[in-house]
Amino acid sequence: MANWKNLDTLKAYDELLELWNEVSVKDVMAGESGAKRVAEYNVPIAEGLTFNYAARPVDDKVLNALQALADEAELADKYKELYNGAVINTGENRLVLHQLCRGQLGDDVIADGVNKRDFYAKQQARIAEFVKKVHAGEIVNEAGEKFTTACQIGIGGSDLGPRAIYIALENWAKVNDCLKMDAKFISNVDPDDASAVLSQIDVSKTIFVLVSKSGTTLETLTNEAFVKNAIQEAGLDASKHMIAVTSETSPLAGNPDYLDSFYMDDYIGGRYSSSSAVGGAILSLAFGPEIFDRFLQGAAKADAAAKETDITKNAAMLDALIGVYERNVLGCDTTAVLPYSQALARFPAHLQQLDMESNGKSVNRFGEPVNYVTGPIIFGEPGTNGQHSFYQLLHQGKTIVPLQFVGFKENQMENDVVIEGSTSQQKLKANVAAQIVAFACGKDDENKNKYFEGDRPSSIIVGDKLTPESLGALLAHFENKVMFQGFVWNVNSFDQEGVQLGKLLAKKVLAGDTDGALKGYAELLDI
Repeated sequence: MANWKNLDTLKAYDELLELWNEVSVKDVMAGESGAKRVAEYNVPIAEGLTFNYAARPVDDKVLNALQALADEAELADKYKELYNGAVINTGENRLVLHQLCRGQLGDDVIADGVNKRDFYAKQQARIAEFVKKVHAGEIVNEAGEKFTTACQIGIGGSDLGPRAIYIALENWAKVNDCLKMDAKFISNVDPDDASAVLSQIDVSKTIFVLVSKSGTTLETLTNEAFVKNAIQEAGLDASKHMIAVTSETSPLAGNPDYLDSFYMDDYIGGRYSSSSAVGGAILSLAFGPEIFDRFLQGAAKADAAAKETDITKNAAMLDALIGVYERNVLGCDTTAVLPYSQALARFPAHLQQLDMESNGKSVNRFGEPVNYVTGPIIFGEPGTNGQHSFYQLLHQGKTIVPLQFVGFKENQMENDVVIEGSTSQQKLKANVAAQIVAFACGKDDENKNKYFEGDRPSSIIVGDKLTPESLGALLAHFENKVMFQGFVWNVNSFDQEGVQLGKLLAKKVLAGDTDGALKGYAELLDI
């Protein structure tokens, strides 16, 4: 059994603190030594993805200290315990099994009398069978017409991950002739969200995917009622247009109000659920179950690579440890995720939830206060758009923000033009290369308005092309990075009590049970 200890009790952490000013990114990236460093500081992830950390503030001394921290914190052992079915989610006394949706990394995991790998594989097989019937026209609407659109109703992890993945693969699927159905998403309880989506689709040819593990999520059930009302106003039977993704014990399970029900369980948190039926149903409807399976295979390969104990061969663990060094030793409280791919437009939003909901904690996994900072603030936007927005602060502001770039050698669509001697994709890649060096090296200028201090750390994940496999590997890399950081900080990365208090107070407002400031704001908003 691994030992779970707070970061500040580890000898390796004390040694790491002594290296707070060890590396100047500006110095190590300057001149020809910078080119050599870029060539050497690489770790494969999976599916052609490479993690390059040349512009992060590390050298051999820091890397050795990080390896010592990984060993003393028993990161590899804790990961092994996780995928072999230990109770890692101490807040809710649950296993953590999202990796098991993608493949078996270790022993059989038996929980509640069930082999959980068999359970997840069976649900995906059931989804695949259902989806094939929809695509073949064996499951049709009341007029005998094929469904052309799938629309997911969910919030949080039931929306952000699947939506980001759909957007990431939509254009790839069009080029490769495997976009089977358009996909839409309704998440916000704001009625304008559902209204806007419903105005864009033919309700009669849409199959809705209601996602709620408990079957009681207020926003999701409200939007379900909103959609059912629209279906009924169109003179249609809502039960012929909806499927449910839920737990086997929820009121949605086996309910005749739905064409079918597909199941998840309590061992997969919402923000980790894209690999489960939560992502499987909508993404299989959109692209076909074969494409979703390719996505899972890419994730499984990254999961397997994360078992490596040598941090210079384990991209997720190394990325996590450098992040801890930047957060706890160098004092950086924010990280920017900057994909140079328009297809990843919603990926930073998903990673924002993944990271901040997982590691935004002030107590350890035993409920005891910790005396150090934990998860960073995450934000991001695709390049090159972000360059014309918040990069000003990143370059010349007083706050040092570590940067995580993502870029691909080829674009997804078979369309590009040569303008002024280079293609658009070449211009995109030139921009990300230039930004990394500009952040690292800066620029001297007597005009202080034009002076760039540099020494801004960054890394980049580089791939050949954004495909189902590479996207799966990319998602798994960040999931595993967050997991390893949670292990180092000794926090429970798999519950999210921080979302609950607001829900409880909102219910009190709607019930008219208010006083004090809550009553004041209810009156201010005319509730």
